Amino acid sequence: MATAAPHRAAPVTNRSQLAAIGPEQLAADFKQVRTATEALAQGLSAEDQNLQSAPFASPAKWHRAHTTWFFETFVLKPHSPSWEPCSPAWNYLFNSYYNGVGRQYPRPQRGLISRPDIHEVAAWRRRVDRAVLALIDNPPAGEFTRLAELVRLGLNHEQQHQELLVTDIKHGFSKNPLHPAWHQPRQPARHDGAPLRWIKFDGHTAGIGMPDDGRFCYDNEQPRHRQIIEPFELAARPVTCGEFLEFMRDGGYEDPDLWLSDGWRWLKENDIQSPLYWQHTDEGWKIHTPGGLQALDPAEALAHVSFYEAAAFAHWAGARLPTEAEWEIAATSRAGSPGPTAESGRLHPAASRPDQSGKNLLADMLGNVWEWTASSYLPYPGYKAPAGAIGEYNGKFMANQMVLRGGSCATPLGHIRPTYRNFFYPPDRWQFTGLRLARH
Repeated sequence: MATAAPHRAAPVTNRSQLAAIGPEQLAADFKQVRTATEALAQGLSAEDQNLQSAPFASPAKWHRAHTTWFFETFVLKPHSPSWEPCSPAWNYLFNSYYNGVGRQYPRPQRGLISRPDIHEVAAWRRRVDRAVLALIDNPPAGEFTRLAELVRLGLNHEQQHQELLVTDIKHGFSKNPLHPAWHQPRQPARHDGAPLRWIKFDGHTAGIGMPDDGRFCYDNEQPRHRQIIEPFELAARPVTCGEFLEFMRDGGYEDPDLWLSDGWRWLKENDIQSPLYWQHTDEGWKIHTPGGLQALDPAEALAHVSFYEAAAFAHWAGARLPTEAEWEIAATSRAGSPGPTAESGRLHPAASRPDQSGKNLLADMLGNVWEWTASSYLPYPGYKAPAGAIGEYNGKFMANQMVLRGGSCATPLGHIRPTYRNFFYPPDRWQFTGLRLARH
């Protein structure tokens, strides 16, 4: 999805491919994504939907409104001259960071926006949906391709906010000592998880980034370029909760030699003693989940750790984090079946399944948890941000953040791919952030 700036970028799409999609498919995709957002909010009360537990999180109602504002601002206003916004003031309330469009309401105070209420936002969504579908069905002459490009961007943007809606509600509910559940409890794994194996990759010069072959991607995934890759090994699955528990029991949070300097300072200043959402009780370790507080499953993929924690664990394990180039060539050539994504309905990491193909495939490269890499979020060689407000979608965030790869249990499957570059600040951990070990 998001927040620090999660996986945001301007679209890069082959226009002939968009034209080939056709109005019927575009309309069907639009309905599916917009309906999925409302399904996530179903069952959340007005109080739930206005909950903002931290400056980096946003209320569910704000996510529903902001994604609607996006279609109104970038699709309807430029292409439908007769469109009349519900309220000009909502442009200020629900603009996230697009300075070229106008001022923005302070992000840390989004939970104070009690009006418009959830019913007004729902009515706005329905009105915008009808207008966008009518525009798709009857676009201005010669403008369908550009219209389709913007709609496709808006749908990917909304899928990002679907994941953020999940993680922001989860963070908010974790602050309630009642640990309310807003989703069905996860089912424990019926297997012990995959053993830790190492998959070898030879050194070579690799092509990195999305080829210009017509598939949708964001501008930060291009241009495709060459990188020299030295021989390396990658773990066949993400790190598990049980393995991280061993790190904790071995004094991992007390040993400054394992930590980056910034990480040690962050740990001490914030009294960090375990991953986010872990709680030690008389019955052992438990984790706050969308289904409430539940027992820790050692076989499940670890989530909700910062880059600092990921790097410290890798050091303790005698390994390291992979670079994003290493991760990408591994995912492109040796990825097995995806881990759980939003479609699973689980909304919580699962235990990786053992590879039974006999091909030494990597488990859960796409889905389950986002995986921290050792790479700073920087532009690829030859990158140039698009002009205009849409160009603010990505390029201006290329500083002080680290790249994550893969996708999570809350990411729609059609929204992730091996070249996808997610990015967050090193201390961030309210997203489904985990890690996979690498070594030389």
